[in-house]
Amino acid sequence: MKPFPLGRDVTLRDLVEVSTLGRKVVLPPDAKRRVLAARKALGAATASGGAVYGVNTGFGELASRRIPQDQVRTLQYNLLRSHACGVGEPLAPGEARGILFLRANELARGHSGCRVELAETLARLINAGVTPVIPSRGSVGASGDLAPQAHAALLAIGEGSARIWNGARKSWGPVLDGREALRRAGVRPVVLEAKEGLSLINGTQAMQAVGGLALHRAEAVLEACTAAGAMSLEAIKGTPVPYERAIVELKPHPGQLWAAKTLRSLLHDSEIRESHREGDPRVQDPYSLRCIPQVHGAVRDALAHAAETVRVEMASVTDNPVVVGSRVISGGNFHGQALAFVFDYAAIALCSLASMSERRIAQLVSGVHALPPFLAENPGLESGFMIPQVVAAALASENKGLAHPASVDSIPTSAEKEDFVSMGMGAALKLSKIIEHVSHVVAIEFLAAGKGVEMHAPLKPGTGVAGALGRLRAVAPRLEGDASLHASIEAVSAAVLAGDFRVEECLS
Repeated sequence: MKPFPLGRDVTLRDLVEVSTLGRKVVLPPDAKRRVLAARKALGAATASGGAVYGVNTGFGELASRRIPQDQVRTLQYNLLRSHACGVGEPLAPGEARGILFLRANELARGHSGCRVELAETLARLINAGVTPVIPSRGSVGASGDLAPQAHAALLAIGEGSARIWNGARKSWGPVLDGREALRRAGVRPVVLEAKEGLSLINGTQAMQAVGGLALHRAEAVLEACTAAGAMSLEAIKGTPVPYERAIVELKPHPGQLWAAKTLRSLLHDSEIRESHREGDPRVQDPYSLRCIPQVHGAVRDALAHAAETVRVEMASVTDNPVVVGSRVISGGNFHGQALAFVFDYAAIALCSLASMSERRIAQLVSGVHALPPFLAENPGLESGFMIPQVVAAALASENKGLAHPASVDSIPTSAEKEDFVSMGMGAALKLSKIIEHVSHVVAIEFLAAGKGVEMHAPLKPGTGVAGALGRLRAVAPRLEGDASLHASIEAVSAAVLAGDFRVEECLS
């Protein structure tokens, strides 16, 4: 992969490639010119002796306190150290790396007023695989993701803690002191100048990284869930008639049209379907199968809206104050409300996806669709998929609590100066957890539906379903009789999140 040129618009794919696939970055000449011009403009604005927020003043409610020129550098170090007070389990290394990348990219846009050296230091950290350890809790999603980004910023000055990617072993090394991590990577800590500590932490990069990477995984989960739904339809010998163009085009939501077309492709040339085309007394299948286009399609549209909002945010300048031409302007671009809303929206949509998948699992184990109760080969002696369905129900129910919108909450901070906040980071973290749960529910549906389809042998399913079944068995071999499914569920969940069950993969 070619290095990503910092200062350009970022797609979700770019974010994934830099954050999790090791793509490097470069600070191109045009970005350096922009950064240098903004730095000169900031210097001119402060040379006049006027108050410039975060440069020669305190922060938040302390903005009215002027800082003497000989203490401006100390101000920036104090800012990072005092704000690095997050708690909780650390973000995944890919999420932490994403924060560095997105912050470096915003600095390279040339509106933050930092020096070229600061952007170059972040680029060196990214390219050397040095990634900060960042506690996940502590941001209310306004005035930037201050606490998590302060932990990231400490690494640039040789403090905090970090891990280094070991390319040979394809794994992350142990947690190191920040200065030791820089020494091993051959990266010199940056010496902060005026405004640069603030430029490192004031923005929405933490919620962008966590939520953006979550949305990328969500797209893979949705496609896998659609493939699992098609497999479930084959297992219960259901009808694909509700997916025909003649009916779905009467309600032409883009997602619905996509879902129906996808189902038709997955189910194409099914021998199982032909076996019950005539003489089937059932008139209609349950909603969880009949209405897949309407529900999965709505989920896809919700995710598309969320992804577009993240794309715009990643193309934005979220610092404060910002340099625009010769002016240094204080504003509120650091507020994460737009992200908070769409992360909550995506979480609600994915909650429904898991709930519908769980209902299909319940149909598979019900014993009323030409399949034995609980898919057990010897019902009574064996419990089959009785408890995997319970696990899916537990996860789907937990999702309903997690889907409560974070964005409906606000709590004043910083002595009422920051009196309305977005809770966008909380929304991103909840979205990430919901996606993890959905992937497990989809894994259980795949395992149950796969067993159901195999019970109809020698009849073959549709070509796409057959492809999905082959991928399923590559990571979770068929088990005879009762056996612990824990390892299989985890293996299939990991494959779902990795995109192994995307529709194009199943059809290939």
